Amino acid sequence: MNAPRVVDLVHYTSYGTPGGEYPSVCRAAVVTAAGQPGENARTPVALCVLNPAGAQFVQRVLQSGAADGGPHPGGTWHRPGPGCVGEDVD
Repeated sequence: MNAPRVVDLVHYTSYGTPGGEYPSVCRAAVVTAAGQPGENARTPVALCVLNPAGAQFVQRVLQSGAADGGPHPGGTWHRPGPGCVGEDVD
């Protein structure tokens, strides 16, 4: 897979809440800065995460180590693909 570049569209996996009121979901995100691949080739990036209620900026987000189609841990980024769970629009 190609290294992330500024302006790439990726998914950010939200953490959700500990009690499960809000589940972990994939959010659209734009890469605003990209680092060099680190441990296990997981590349850190800075993102502008697009939420239904606005945008948030997060830094030093590591690439998910989950295989495509598997669950991605909260607080990581990954390329869009199968297994991404979004959120329904009201």
